[in-house]
Amino acid sequence: MPEYKALRFEVRDGVGWVTLSRPEVGNAINREMALELLDVSLRCDEDPGVRAVVLTGSGPMFCTGGDLKSFATAGEDLPRLLKELTTYFHAAVSRFSRMEAPVIAAVNGTAAGAGMSLVCACDLAVAVQSARFVMAYTRAGLTPDGSGTYFLPRLVGVRRALELTLTNRMLSAQEALEMGIVNRVVPDESLASEVESLARQLAEGPTRAYGGAKRLIYQSWQESLETQMEWEARTIADMARTVDGREGIAAFLEKRHPHFKGQ
Repeated sequence: MPEYKALRFEVRDGVGWVTLSRPEVGNAINREMALELLDVSLRCDEDPGVRAVVLTGSGPMFCTGGDLKSFATAGEDLPRLLKELTTYFHAAVSRFSRMEAPVIAAVNGTAAGAGMSLVCACDLAVAVQSARFVMAYTRAGLTPDGSGTYFLPRLVGVRRALELTLTNRMLSAQEALEMGIVNRVVPDESLASEVESLARQLAEGPTRAYGGAKRLIYQSWQESLETQMEWEARTIADMARTVDGREGIAAFLEKRHPHFKGQ
């Protein structure tokens, strides 16, 4: 296991816990964090023992976006730095989105800019009541990255996505829940227990079926009805060949709780 500097990572009970760990700057994403996120996303994707992933932040913030201080010190080299940083960050987002294990955002505080994009890219999101959400990019004269322009309009619709991006309207956790940006809002002191319970539930589930369902839902935006149904037919047939598929059917018929292995 590598020694990360900008994040912490551990695996417990089938759950990979990824904690952004630059609390002194609101867990802002710099080149180092982007590269480490890519590395940890690959580790989660390749480790069959990781059957659910949680992304959260250290300190009072989830992630305040890109590290503007490091951007400012780059001077004329900033465009190259941004291309390098987004190469790592975007590859990490893609890997988290495409892996079979469900990915949960545990939003422990403000999610701004790339932090909000990261929340939108996760499969599920649980936020504390005190959390706030803002796109923030255009406030700094920049445009969204980290999949923000892909997932946000699919979650809230084009009009609302444009409003949030152009006006930088700050959303409360309750507003984010009503718009579909998060799945659940919990008391601040309950986040750890709520997310751990959800993550363990998912980690005990049929991981390959979760991955197949994720792929079907995400690709449905590009497919016709008939093509999508063909993918559904092929995927459910593939799942019937898995250990968990056979176990799930047997457990249903035997009226018992299934014991999935993620295989």
